[in-house]
Amino acid sequence: MAKLKLVSWNINGIRAIAKKGFYEWKAEEKPDILCLQETKISADQLTNEIIERKGYKSYFSHAEKRGYSGVGIYSKIEPVSVTDGFGLKKFDSEGRTLVADFGDFVLANIYFPNGSQNEDRLQYKMDFYDAFYKWAKALKKSGKKLIVCGDFNTAHKEIDIARPKENVKVSGFMPIEREWMDKFIKAGYHDTFRLYSQEPHRYSWWHMRSGARERNVGWRIDYFMADEGLESNFQNADILHKVQGSDHCPITLQLKV
Repeated sequence: MAKLKLVSWNINGIRAIAKKGFYEWKAEEKPDILCLQETKISADQLTNEIIERKGYKSYFSHAEKRGYSGVGIYSKIEPVSVTDGFGLKKFDSEGRTLVADFGDFVLANIYFPNGSQNEDRLQYKMDFYDAFYKWAKALKKSGKKLIVCGDFNTAHKEIDIARPKENVKVSGFMPIEREWMDKFIKAGYHDTFRLYSQEPHRYSWWHMRSGARERNVGWRIDYFMADEGLESNFQNADILHKVQGSDHCPITLQLKV
């Protein structure tokens, strides 16, 4: 059996983070598959430095709006196939989804929408959640085992946020969003980090203002959610909270296949 290290990170701009030691960190971390969210880059801005990384195949999805959203995958293993989006232009036009089929599992790298801007964006987020849920349900029915990683833009439980009471009416911790997380997990998925740690104060995102990261006033909104049928393959999951460069930090899932 091969051991694989999967890493997911909302990098808040691939060109910005490249100036902060991103590629040096990647060379040291040595992920087998690295999923990035919020790359903020268009197809015509992809340079050889970004695309051609020694030992890796790279794949990118771009938003129609320049400098917005975007996801990417670097993989040492060539996938059977890679799909940009899940077939609905309303959502795929924002460049939020890459689906890589590795045979033993399907990996969906997703930057879920943020609903805090206004009521329309909250509705867009919930519609995206529902469309993804239906897609995942159909995939499961076909016999494929899904791992979905990325920035879900929701802290699931009170343990996952520093100040739950103050944020209960804020998008990212509203009951409607957390109920969807419950629904997805009940459909047969593990929040892999919580299989290995029930520690409080473990977060993956901190507001860039007011020294929130230094004070660890954060939210855990980045996840590896994986099909229960893969549980025997899991070896560990973690949050690399010390890694700097973005307002998020990387998260990991190690498995054997």
